[in-house]
Amino acid sequence: MPVESGSSAAARQAKQKRKSHSLSIRRTNSTEQDRSGLQRDMLEGQDSKLPLSLRSNLMDMFSQIEREFENLYIENLELRREIETLNDRLAAEGQTFEGADLAKGALKTKASHSTSQLSQKLKTTYKASTSKPRSNSCHARVGGSRNFSVTSWELWGGDSWIVSSFKATTSRAVCQLVKEYVGHRDGIWDLSVTRTQPVVLGTASADHTAMLWSIETGKCLLKYLGHQGSVNSIKFHPTEQMALTASGDQTAHIWRYMVQLPTPQPVADISTPCEDDVDFSDKDEADGEIEGPNDCPSIRVATTTLRSHQGVVIAADWLVGGKQVVTASWDRAANLYDVETSELVHSLTGHDQELTHCCTHPTQRLVVTSSRDTTFRLWDFRDPSIHSVNVFQGHTDTVTSAVFTVGDNVVSGSDDRTVKVWDLKNMRSPIATIRTDSAVNRISVSVNQRIIALPHDNRQVRLFDMSGVRLARLPRSNRQGHRRMVCCSAWCEDNASCNLFTCGFDRQAIGWNINIPALLQEK
Repeated sequence: MPVESGSSAAARQAKQKRKSHSLSIRRTNSTEQDRSGLQRDMLEGQDSKLPLSLRSNLMDMFSQIEREFENLYIENLELRREIETLNDRLAAEGQTFEGADLAKGALKTKASHSTSQLSQKLKTTYKASTSKPRSNSCHARVGGSRNFSVTSWELWGGDSWIVSSFKATTSRAVCQLVKEYVGHRDGIWDLSVTRTQPVVLGTASADHTAMLWSIETGKCLLKYLGHQGSVNSIKFHPTEQMALTASGDQTAHIWRYMVQLPTPQPVADISTPCEDDVDFSDKDEADGEIEGPNDCPSIRVATTTLRSHQGVVIAADWLVGGKQVVTASWDRAANLYDVETSELVHSLTGHDQELTHCCTHPTQRLVVTSSRDTTFRLWDFRDPSIHSVNVFQGHTDTVTSAVFTVGDNVVSGSDDRTVKVWDLKNMRSPIATIRTDSAVNRISVSVNQRIIALPHDNRQVRLFDMSGVRLARLPRSNRQGHRRMVCCSAWCEDNASCNLFTCGFDRQAIGWNINIPALLQEK
């Protein structure tokens, strides 16, 4: 019998090893093919309204995510084995460590790092998708388990759908859309609720009009047509039926109104809880003009016109008592007027760039102005002989709004995607900082529970407490919520049906019912 040489035996073993390896690969590929075939069979056997091709793409995406976590799990097992080996070696050398705690801590660090990488990858994909026009295609690119398609993630609004799905039930329970106020022909910049009876909602729009609405029925009660430019702000007198509006025509108007509330109708539940935060499309209002209310009475002449600014008047507010008003303008100044005489009392200068907002304290003669120069200024008129001013530089981009709370706090929001809470007694540094993923517009703080409502450029509205803890995000889907930038929020806690209002550049205002006790209980 011939005897194999050593080199021949080695070559045959290597060949068998390669053959075994190739068989293993084929078995693995076969398993993947079987799994894909099984998924297709399951899809065909399930009853769904989604097209089969779309469901198949979704299954491919979920399979990619599953493989990511499988790889993470395998890495953790390997890490545990390495730690056990290290512990055995240290024990043999006479050293002892808390092996279980060490392994647990290392695994936690490794898992946190890997999860953070995955989260960052998803967030980057989402940001890329929101910076491009949306696509109706839903195909997934091929090229590895970590290569997620922008278009396929757009279907769900990026990683926000995954994160928000865990809190969907909570958000639906405590935050419900109650009423939509539709009638403006352009974006709505600002809104406010009257402080006297009858309680109505006021909106200020880029269509050169301001409107008053019945909160319960959503019907337009009155339209103000006195401005020649965009109406940028609306505020109501603390005790009388008077409104103050600021406009791009470089004026602020004070006008009286009288409205009769219609008979309230039963509130219909138009919420869609099963589709919370799912955005299938940009739901697009018609390109043509929205037909406004035809039977709405109108006012065309102001009671008082305030003229002194050399630029757009972007905001205005009543000082406590209602005898004076303050206006903020793009001419970098804020003006203080006497309501009865319409005379300019003080011109508040010092900002280096255009002003974006102004707000007055509810009980004291204090004014805060915000500016594109990244600062906000606190003006003190409590002492008639001394008008002090303090400058605060807590942001790195345009300060879009700064508002007072009933207590001794100021809350400021900025295009730098942060909101900061300040103590009036010590304004050297904020007592809380809220970091978000989108620019923040005109914020509001509830009077009783001091909950901050944040309207964002990315169409979201989030609720935080004064310590910076996130409480909820208002539901938004293809059937409800804002479809464009959210410009402003306003609380009205005394109203039984709607206690929070928001408006945006989708030409509508929305009334929400926020279950505040449930919201705080789940904090």
